[in-house]
Amino acid sequence: MIDVPDASVMNTKFQFRAGMRYAKNPEVYEIAHIVEHLAFGANAKYSSEQAYEADFTKNGAYHNAWTSDFSVCYESECADFEWDRILELQQVAITQPKFNDEELQSEKGNVKAELTGYMNDYGRLLWPRLQQAMGEQVPVLAERLKTIGNIELKDIREHYRRTHTAHNMRFIIAGNLRHRKHKIIKALNSWGLKPGERFEIPNDELRSATPVLIRRKDATNITFGFSWAVPRKLKPTEVYAMSCLNHILNGTMNSRIFGQARKNGLVYGMGSDINNGWHNTSWDFDGEVNAESALKLFELIHRELQKILDGNIKDGDIDAAKSYATGRYQMGAQTVNQISDYYADNYFVNGTLERYDRTPTLIREITKESIVSLAREFISTNLSALVAVSSVEKAIINELAEQLQSLHV
Repeated sequence: MIDVPDASVMNTKFQFRAGMRYAKNPEVYEIAHIVEHLAFGANAKYSSEQAYEADFTKNGAYHNAWTSDFSVCYESECADFEWDRILELQQVAITQPKFNDEELQSEKGNVKAELTGYMNDYGRLLWPRLQQAMGEQVPVLAERLKTIGNIELKDIREHYRRTHTAHNMRFIIAGNLRHRKHKIIKALNSWGLKPGERFEIPNDELRSATPVLIRRKDATNITFGFSWAVPRKLKPTEVYAMSCLNHILNGTMNSRIFGQARKNGLVYGMGSDINNGWHNTSWDFDGEVNAESALKLFELIHRELQKILDGNIKDGDIDAAKSYATGRYQMGAQTVNQISDYYADNYFVNGTLERYDRTPTLIREITKESIVSLAREFISTNLSALVAVSSVEKAIINELAEQLQSLHV
């Protein structure tokens, strides 16, 4: 519960470890996605999604839900004056759904349309394949589509009963909480969810993979993603150090990889990010490049990453990245939703809370030594993969992968 004095809105997030990885068997893998779509349908108070939506949004309130491998999360934001009414509406949707076959068939069609659309989004197409290549027990989009037809109403009810329990729920409520915390706690304690259990995050044994090409005849460019992983969770100070490195490499038009690539006409857009999980952490790069420019881009990536591994980072580059991070920190609490989002990933995925006002301290603790040490750790674990979507020959993708594989510590 995050008190934002004098806030004019209330923001809520209710998360369950109920995502696709918690399906009772692989044949109904997409079930969590459909449960999420049914979240705002018929319930104990409203006969249909339309009736619920009309009442929920009548004063401008917003709600949404999303699903991942591990999570189903229900979100809302409303004007401060109706926070208690909206909390009651969320309660009835989350705790008293009335799943029916008519809405199930509709949402199965909607989910099928959604995933079919993703088949034409090359970024969404390649990342599940990369996860799979590295040993994560996840299906690719085409495999996920095949599971939709297997899902029946009894499966929906079973998944909901097993996953939507009190011990499996976490929440973030942010807004003006003065004199309201007791009332909110009393309301949540009245939700009546069964105790249940907090599910463990599955622990996949990661591996290094040979390059993968997803061939698409109409994909004239090369859309790529590659990752290195370490089999552990990073500390907050380490996450900030890697974020600093990502900024140096790809953060702006004067960055070492993206900035130079743009200057030389090699790529319109690319980036890198750190994904800190419960058991493993990945260092991810992605972008899209013309086939004729691809090798030059990957040579640039190799050259700049090797400099980092060799400890060739100027103090001025680190200071500039830390200054940028400090500025983004000060800009990052402009809205209640931004504040809530800051806590969501660590709390929901890793079960940890890192106070927002500690960010400047974490930034100050970033050192050249920590950046170089972490980069070397990622490269030396030999847990990596490259996946590309294109119409080019596989030999070209293999050549790009060689640039990454030849990095050395």
